[in-house]
Amino acid sequence: MKILVFVLLIVATPAWSQTPLAEKLNELHKQKFDWMIAKNYDSLNWVTDETLKFIHSNGWIQSKKEFIEDLKTDRLNYTSIIIRESSVSVYQDRCAVITGQGTFRGLMPDKSEFVVNLLYTEVYMKSKKQWRLVSRHACKI
Repeated sequence: MKILVFVLLIVATPAWSQTPLAEKLNELHKQKFDWMIAKNYDSLNWVTDETLKFIHSNGWIQSKKEFIEDLKTDRLNYTSIIIRESSVSVYQDRCAVITGQGTFRGLMPDKSEFVVNLLYTEVYMKSKKQWRLVSRHACKI
């Protein structure tokens, strides 16, 4: 019984140790995925930095402009994004690194479906009191 309690405390500690800022950034990063599915371009434009490098699991690299334009033209068409886990590390209240795992579903330009399980890293920087996504890199798991 003592071992079970010890293991539960170790597993649950990261969830309890999240700062309010880390929790806020985790919610922002998850909201961004909802905006990608809903094609909420204004919100995506607001949360992404002009210097964004969006690196897909196949090595495809997009700028902010390309990322948003490809969502508009259905070159990128996400239908479901389920985040299984994510964690946030904040550095000097100015930079945040978010790592996560999730299942990404969508449609290819030819309307065939894709389903991919990804491990990803996102980097957010604070600029003028606003957090912006500056880098995202994903790999298949």
